[in-house]
Amino acid sequence: MTLVAVVYDSRSGLVETLAGAIVRGVEAAGARAERAPIYEVGPDVLRGCDGLIVGSPNWSGMTGALKEWFDYSGDLWQTGELAGKPGAAFTAGYSRSGGIEATLLQLLHLLLGHGMVVAGLPWSERMRRSGSYYGVTAHGAITEDDLLQASELGRRLARLAQVLA
Repeated sequence: MTLVAVVYDSRSGLVETLAGAIVRGVEAAGARAERAPIYEVGPDVLRGCDGLIVGSPNWSGMTGALKEWFDYSGDLWQTGELAGKPGAAFTAGYSRSGGIEATLLQLLHLLLGHGMVVAGLPWSERMRRSGSYYGVTAHGAITEDDLLQASELGRRLARLAQVLA
């Protein structure tokens, strides 16, 4: 069964809530999800997954802890073990103009550096209220639209992982 790792840093619970909705989408697509905060995930999880969805709170960019976690994945970068696997990103914060898309782009930059195939969200009417084509976003209290976007990203990434695996 295809395995999608949903790995995140969460400080206030917003990112963790989105991770739960992403997992539901992964499972709805018939894949298995392994969800964990970064301090519980080592390189073996990344080696064993067929796809990766990574999330960070928006602190005008990703958290330092998540950047450090990625820094320690450098061996996988050198060996190319993540190359060709699909990846996606999500973030949440309290300000619509506080760097949400910058956070997503930083996360996507790291996935691309590993040679991963990036999956985003296609435009939908819902994006007028929630989300970004770069990945899942939430501003302040998480809405039903945010949860639906997160679930959709999980489904999309799982389906892509199934095709590529």
